[in-house]
Amino acid sequence: TASPHRLILMLYDGALANLQHAANALESGNQAAARTHILKAQDILSELLACLNVEQGGEIAQNLKQLYLYAINRLVQANLRKDRALLDEVAGYVRQLRSAWAEIGKEVGLGTRQGVD
Repeated sequence: TASPHRLILMLYDGALANLQHAANALESGNQAAARTHILKAQDILSELLACLNVEQGGEIAQNLKQLYLYAINRLVQANLRKDRALLDEVAGYVRQLRSAWAEIGKEVGLGTRQGVD
């Protein structure tokens, strides 16, 4: 029942939650849990990437595509190195994107279940 706009917010929230869980798992030495949560965050970013329409979205969609690909690559590196700093870097990008997306929703009234995107 969520609007397409709200679904994107939920994906950002899910990515952020998994990045935090992965960071916590690394801090506690649980590499298996860290790996699981990093992979979930990668899957979410891959889904966001798949949702992009580069033809209609033009330069903005192309820039988002590059950012998502970069973030996914950084998560692969974070998983291999078990590097908390890389997780924090990606979380920073995702927080900024989520914030911008939430603001767009406020400006155009898409943050509710209106079914319009």
